[in-house]
Amino acid sequence: MSTATTSALPRRGADWLLEPTAAEDVFTPARLSDEHRLIAQTATEFVEKEILPAVDRLETKDWDLARTLVKRAGDLGLLGTDVPEAFGGIDLDKAASIVVGEAIGGNASFATTFGAQTGLAIVPILCFGTEAQQNKYLPGIIAGDLIGAYCLSESGSGSDALSARASATREPDGTWVLNGEKMWITNGGFADVYIVFAQVDGKQFSTFIVERSFPGVSHGKEEHKMGLHGSSTTPVLLQNARVPAENLLGEIGKGHKIAFNVLNYGRFKLAGMCSGGAKFVIREAAKYATTRQQFGQPIASFGAIRHKLAEMTARAYGVESMLYRATGLIDETIARGGGTSAAALAALEEFAIEASLLKVASSEMLDYVLDENVQIHGGNGFVHDYPAERHYRDARVNRIFEGTNEINRLLVPGMLIKRALKGGVPVIAAARRLQDELLSPPTAAAGGGTSPAELVSGTVAGMKKAALMVLGLAMQTYGEALEQHQEVLMLASDIMMDTFMAESALLRAEQSAASGAAGAGLQADAAAVLTHDAGLRTDAAARTAIQAMTSGDTQRTMLAALRRLLKVTPVDTIAARGRLANAIVERKAYLFQ
Repeated sequence: MSTATTSALPRRGADWLLEPTAAEDVFTPARLSDEHRLIAQTATEFVEKEILPAVDRLETKDWDLARTLVKRAGDLGLLGTDVPEAFGGIDLDKAASIVVGEAIGGNASFATTFGAQTGLAIVPILCFGTEAQQNKYLPGIIAGDLIGAYCLSESGSGSDALSARASATREPDGTWVLNGEKMWITNGGFADVYIVFAQVDGKQFSTFIVERSFPGVSHGKEEHKMGLHGSSTTPVLLQNARVPAENLLGEIGKGHKIAFNVLNYGRFKLAGMCSGGAKFVIREAAKYATTRQQFGQPIASFGAIRHKLAEMTARAYGVESMLYRATGLIDETIARGGGTSAAALAALEEFAIEASLLKVASSEMLDYVLDENVQIHGGNGFVHDYPAERHYRDARVNRIFEGTNEINRLLVPGMLIKRALKGGVPVIAAARRLQDELLSPPTAAAGGGTSPAELVSGTVAGMKKAALMVLGLAMQTYGEALEQHQEVLMLASDIMMDTFMAESALLRAEQSAASGAAGAGLQADAAAVLTHDAGLRTDAAARTAIQAMTSGDTQRTMLAALRRLLKVTPVDTIAARGRLANAIVERKAYLFQ
């Protein structure tokens, strides 16, 4: 089974920045199949009936219970949604894994345990393992009989993972001997199988499948964390750990390919869990706001609270829209490649830019939603008696997981420019066309209205040009030293993130309106609020970047060009948020399920 969107030609990562996209070509939640909805319902019921009642016990570090719940998830088919049936999976697509991830996102601690199992443990073996390795380990992990963990980080090598100091040496009989200490390992306290990265001969970054039962393998004490108290996080200690020769995963010296591609998938899956977590909490916030009385009326009747509920919903809608759009692109690419593990790996590499954008956007959106949830709860949001406090603590690590948000912001323009220089995404040619446009007489601006289609052709089209303008100017100004100018790179990344989010939301809203779906007007309101504010942020970010890279007459010329390229269509966002708030208060839930 695959998602239903297929374009005439193969699509490439970041081509949305350069080419228009038709609304009908975008995968959205409305296009989920009955099978997708059934597995989402199964996951939702599992969380509501089995995970949420167990939260307090999980937070006491009851790892036997955690194992039981992982096993239960395996019994329900939730651990191997996108894994071939030959290994015990149910052979669905990435969209299925996303709807499951969204449901599991209702509890962050178990979602972290689940994510390490389904992404960080399964994917390396599935995509890089030998047939013998796959047959030995995957059925047990997918069934939940074996718990997996991923051991990349060390105390001195977090974001700079390739500088890891853990070592692997080969004995005459072929056995590997591993030494080192891995840090902050999710599921570390009770995992059975570890994916471990180490340097062979001190210089060849490689990967190994290490069992807890191997001599010399142990874990340290549980970390005392800010949040995620219901998830195990420990060091993993390797003291002359003896690993069979056949447990080398992939090739010697090619561990970076495994690490980076698994992280691409981890970022993608994390976005699903953040999206689901936000929708779960919006329901919680709406219910509280409609029952909490102040000055003789529910606080949901106050404009300040209504603004919060609407903004939380609009931001969640934006991330959900870009998440499903990217999911459709990945599934389409996998299907074109024959649906194999190699095709999945190629698709995740192709859309690594989108995965990084999603990771940053989703984690920062969730932080905003949870912060406002605490604020809506007032004093009750600051105490353990209400879950708002736990949600807030648990989410903070998402901006550190799977590569910090700073690293991911730097990766986005870096990957785009590298692809351009290798003849991939034609960013350089697009930037030159933009220069030609600026030298030609002005033409009437497209768009100008506030319908989704008009905002795409107006504000979003201008945002794309602003992104190309900043990227082109940065390449021209800094040349090979560009990577040293991180502030400008992060501004370019933010512009791209806002552009992808705004366009994804608008195309989804346009698709909804064309289908005559109920609630299409509310989708248009959410997309218009997002786009208006994203356009203003883009204008500010582009101005800041231009002012950093130019001066004098050149600066004045570039700022004038920006004003010509980017015109943010005025939107009555207060009225649009008001309509969203009315619906949220009435339904006491996220609006766009």
